[in-house]
Amino acid sequence: MATFLYRLGRWAFVRRRLVALLWVAVLAVCGVLAAKAPAAPDDGFAMPGTEAQKAFDLMNERFPGGHADGASARLVFVAPSGQKITAQPNQQTVEKTVAEIAHAEQVTGAVDPFKMQGAVSKDGTTAYATVSYSAKAGELSKGATDALQQAAQHGRDAGLKVEIGGNALMAKPETGGSSEAIGMALSAVVLMITFGSLVAAGLPLLTAVIGVGLGMSLIAALGSTLGLSSTTGTLAMMLGLAVGIDYAVFIVSRYRAELSEGRTPQEAAGRAVGTAGSAVVFAGLTVVIALAGLSVVGIPILAKMGMAAAGTVVIAVLVALTLVPALLGFLGRKVLPRKVRKAEKAGGGAQPAGAKENGGARWARFVLRRPLAVLVLGVIGLGVLAAPALDLRLGLPGDEAKPTSTTQRRAYDLLSEGFGPGFNGPLTVLVDVKGTGDPKAAAGEVAKTVSGLPGVVTVTPPMFNKAGDTALLNAIPATGPAEAATKDLVHTIRGHAAGLKASTGATVLVSGTTAMNIDVSQKLTDALLPYLAVVVGLAVLLLLVVFRSVLVPLKAALGFLLSVAAALGAVVAVFQWGWLADLIGVEQTGPVMSMMPIFMIGVVFGLAMDYEVFLVTRIREAFVHGEQPGEAIVTGFRHNARVVTAAAFIMISVFAGFIGMSEPMIKMMGLGLAAAVAFDAFVVRMTIVPAVLALLDRRAWWLPRWLDRLIPDVDVEGSKLHTVAPEPAPVRESVTA
Repeated sequence: MATFLYRLGRWAFVRRRLVALLWVAVLAVCGVLAAKAPAAPDDGFAMPGTEAQKAFDLMNERFPGGHADGASARLVFVAPSGQKITAQPNQQTVEKTVAEIAHAEQVTGAVDPFKMQGAVSKDGTTAYATVSYSAKAGELSKGATDALQQAAQHGRDAGLKVEIGGNALMAKPETGGSSEAIGMALSAVVLMITFGSLVAAGLPLLTAVIGVGLGMSLIAALGSTLGLSSTTGTLAMMLGLAVGIDYAVFIVSRYRAELSEGRTPQEAAGRAVGTAGSAVVFAGLTVVIALAGLSVVGIPILAKMGMAAAGTVVIAVLVALTLVPALLGFLGRKVLPRKVRKAEKAGGGAQPAGAKENGGARWARFVLRRPLAVLVLGVIGLGVLAAPALDLRLGLPGDEAKPTSTTQRRAYDLLSEGFGPGFNGPLTVLVDVKGTGDPKAAAGEVAKTVSGLPGVVTVTPPMFNKAGDTALLNAIPATGPAEAATKDLVHTIRGHAAGLKASTGATVLVSGTTAMNIDVSQKLTDALLPYLAVVVGLAVLLLLVVFRSVLVPLKAALGFLLSVAAALGAVVAVFQWGWLADLIGVEQTGPVMSMMPIFMIGVVFGLAMDYEVFLVTRIREAFVHGEQPGEAIVTGFRHNARVVTAAAFIMISVFAGFIGMSEPMIKMMGLGLAAAVAFDAFVVRMTIVPAVLALLDRRAWWLPRWLDRLIPDVDVEGSKLHTVAPEPAPVRESVTA
């Protein structure tokens, strides 16, 4: 592989104008296709195989036109202090407000609380009106949301406290914004410090933007065909930018090192792509494995996000292998710091890379002097940080996790105060009475059984569809939607379904937002171990081919598990226990988002293996070329520690930018991913890895003979390049030298 990539790098360098033109043409064509493509459909949040989803689908089938998947809002009215909401002036204000919103666009119904049973609190101070819409949440028109907010303001102007709950005001997720801009700015600063050259710092940013632009254009162009909505590209943009910068940084860094060895720019480009480019290929494959593995979870939106992001990573690899050396052909020696170029002109020549003992080499020697102590300290430290993860509780935070400055959170609190904490998480019980002798009696028996269960405050009377074969009833729990007691209640109701089926002939299914969240959390928990097994197993096999070692891939996987566990521990400590919550603006503690562990594993595993491949391949390269194991570790750190550190700082900066967002789930992802990258890059890869390699000595590269014969030799370290005679540099190269 190294020889093939070497020739590819030289070819791209020589044919730089053709390569650059081809990439610009592809980007332009994809941009035009994206602009002309029809809008992608909403990907929704289907959960195949769960009882809640089965009930939801049956509800849509048996209650046509009911808009079960449409947006909804709850207008919560609270009377002034010392007054009742049922007082004539206050009641008139409520009725007028409800009548106003009933005629707004996309509204299919607005129920007056005084005409609906149970919509006024027992103390008479609070009432709520339910508003239903024909469009889904996030797709309401501006006129519809403005009308809702205007109606609420009219109620406030009349003296009532009015807040808006539900999902009608849910904003559509954005795929770009200030966080990406801040991340790019911080990346530029880190690259400037790392390379000491504006040109060298700008090249990775430029190629990363081109790769992400092409990936997002393809997602938009194929959106309607493959069902890829705008939210599908969120992960693709984030990871495409991350790996796009990383891959270009490693090739540019190796190119500069080859120039410092006295090679011509064309030869340096070929060798950079042949060595660092080989690492890029296999690092990219590990990321693709991690992302494609999201398909085994069984959640369609996660599978689409994973595959879209995997495609963007493939584009980033192709950009790094072809466009980066082509741009190096235009820049030549300009990627070197100005003082180095001045020294060359003065006749001092370039100082060979690695001739100076830098910080990376000094750190490696420090670890080599006391590897066991460093290993034990690193493992114990991560173990302590991971301890809170033993108390991990998963869930899907709702309005209760939003800041108190939002109207949704205030509406949630008012409903809890007026009607009890379980009112915000009603359980929808669907009773399929088709084929029963007495449908009303069967539904009544179900309602009686559910209402008699511990933890149920009240059950609404059964509401039948037009065909009379399906009934719906709402059960109000005594506890909030995110509490463990509510989860137990859902399982209890489902546990009585078999007995009710035997006695009445009716099929009982539990659905609703609360039940759906519980099912999602359970399905993600069940999928965690299979996902880990698939991703880690395939990656270990891939790294076995890369490093031609049994122990190095196992060490890489175990180190990754340590860093992810520590990051999950940090998330639990902050978002579940409340440690340092005020510092980062967490207003309400609660369960960790259900998708967080799998999402973190998929994203961080790819980035962690990037650092592992880039760092350890350079160590193996030195070892294969004759250095002793200890000196090979020092050589690898001398060449690549600075660049790995820069890449990690870039990723931490990008992810940490999301901690300042107001949305709790985004804030949680920002902290979790930033912590995971920090732990993995600096504790695992830069500390534990050299300690383990030092303790293993030559045994680190042990491979049974029978396995050595089976595994193909991909030559990631580029040992065969020493047998390749450099081709004569063409005349055109001189213009960039």
